Amino acid sequence: MKKLLLLSTALFFAIAAFAQEPKGVFYSISFPNAVHHEAEIVMTIPQSPAKEFKVRMSRSSAGRYATHEFGKNIYNVKATDVSGVTIPLKQVEGDVYEIDTDHPETVVISYTLFGNWVDGTYTGIDASHAHLNMPATFMWSPDLVKRSVKIEFNDLDKYGWKVATQLKHEGANIYSAPDLQYMMDSPTELSNFKETSWNVVNADGKTEKINLTVHSVDDQPVIDGFGKMIQKIVLEEKAVFGELPAYDYGEYTFVSDISTTDSGDGMEHRNSTCITLPVEKVQSYETRLLGVFAHEYFHSWNVKRIRPKSLEPFNFEHANMSSELWFAEGFTQYYGEMLLVRSGFRSIDEYTHTLSGLVNSVLNTPAAAKYSAAQMSRYSVFADAGVSIDPNNNSNVFTSYYYYGGATALALDLRLRSEFNLTLDDYMRTVWLNRGKVMKPYTIPDLQSDLAKLTKNPKFAADFFAKYINGIEKNNYTDLLAKAGLILQKEKPGKAWAGSLASSGVRGRSGQALTPEADGLAILYSTVIGTPLYKAGLDAGDVILKADGKSIKDVAAFNDVVNSKNVGDKIVINYKNSSGEHETTVTLEEDPRLEIITYEKAGKTLTKDQEDFRKNWLSSKVQ
Repeated sequence: MKKLLLLSTALFFAIAAFAQEPKGVFYSISFPNAVHHEAEIVMTIPQSPAKEFKVRMSRSSAGRYATHEFGKNIYNVKATDVSGVTIPLKQVEGDVYEIDTDHPETVVISYTLFGNWVDGTYTGIDASHAHLNMPATFMWSPDLVKRSVKIEFNDLDKYGWKVATQLKHEGANIYSAPDLQYMMDSPTELSNFKETSWNVVNADGKTEKINLTVHSVDDQPVIDGFGKMIQKIVLEEKAVFGELPAYDYGEYTFVSDISTTDSGDGMEHRNSTCITLPVEKVQSYETRLLGVFAHEYFHSWNVKRIRPKSLEPFNFEHANMSSELWFAEGFTQYYGEMLLVRSGFRSIDEYTHTLSGLVNSVLNTPAAAKYSAAQMSRYSVFADAGVSIDPNNNSNVFTSYYYYGGATALALDLRLRSEFNLTLDDYMRTVWLNRGKVMKPYTIPDLQSDLAKLTKNPKFAADFFAKYINGIEKNNYTDLLAKAGLILQKEKPGKAWAGSLASSGVRGRSGQALTPEADGLAILYSTVIGTPLYKAGLDAGDVILKADGKSIKDVAAFNDVVNSKNVGDKIVINYKNSSGEHETTVTLEEDPRLEIITYEKAGKTLTKDQEDFRKNWLSSKVQ
């Protein structure tokens, strides 16, 4: 009887609470001027706060760590009541608007949105599609973040569009999200995309549906074939963790846009991923595109559920800094490429090029020699597609946490295999069960604790994290790679080198750090610490006029001079800058860049142990 009374009381309060629960926010988006990249958006707020409140655009986006000024692309912002009578609206910041206390119960905000950039961060609109990243599209109120959201997508029939999204379909053209965080994490593609789907039976016996949607010029059979390739990757990733995540609404969707006018990007979300790639179509590019799909899908475990505490909850008002991106992004980078080998889409010789890039990032960059993986992760607030116009010194103070973390994952995988008869798969599965599956955000000490429990060796875990995560020591890649029959060696032994033009700064779209000028070759970005060019005093702003007496007009001419010399030779450089014309001497050194090759390519014979080690590492794990 007591239990019945308590139940009745609880039910009474539940009903009362439900009755008092504020109504959700409703958005309507239309495209009367899509040809000119505009959308018209109406935000309806019922039961608006009985006080002064604000509405705003975001300054950051889920999966991006730097800030972006989305507020610059909205205009004609107005506030009215439901009958259209104007309500005073004050712009208090570039992207923030304020409604004063004296307002009706229901407030309607309307505005025009301009969007002409297709990637994982911004919004792109034209007559062929509307590619919507939600923080770049919809205004919101900090007072209403817990309210449910419904979105009405209009003009679908007008343009022949369908809807690809992780939002819940409520019927017709209405979709919903439980709250602002989920809505902001739900990129949406409106277009006449092609789609292919398949089911995967999960470890618990439940079925998860995987959808591949692609807006491109490809025919349906091409997308069907590409879907079969991605299906193999999905199963390999499932094998790493032992199960798929339990996706909300039982579905996961690849929201993909493939066009030469796109900007290349991949952006993870809880039950979907947004992938934009600047190629003409999927057909003939399938194997080139797979790496992005593999990387982003791995994020449905690592980042979206195995979640750094520093990113929880995500703040849409400013940059989101994290010390854990070496794991969240870097370990994902490692798996995204390695699983292409397990899936049969990359050969071991192709994979060695990927491994070479990882190892060079930690052994041959000045930033990795001075800064830890955790510190490089924190630099993401500037490096992750951050927009600025002033030059930086990234060539000397930043190494990508993608590659830093990827190289660290490689080392840990090989060490677990050789020292503990364990694998990185075992570690990822442990972190998944301890953190991700139960949605318990982690810190770096948590990751160390999981490694200690897996290996039953707290000393090893503490040493690894002290040296390679929080410290700047480097693993012995030569010995570790040898266990798999791989050789780490100089890429160009005995080859003269002045400094790598391709890595002497954050590059512009030309991809070059040096560029022609009317009377010479201008250095656009900081030269790299330790290189002969740096030691000779050359840097951004200098224009090389002559090298070894020869006029220099382009990169090829400079390289020709260097390639004609030997290690230890000196080259006289004539250059100019804002202080006049100068002369310096560059002493050439041996090219320090490393490469990884197989024993077979080097003409060496694999031992049985090396062959077994490599097979256990890189063979398919799908049962």
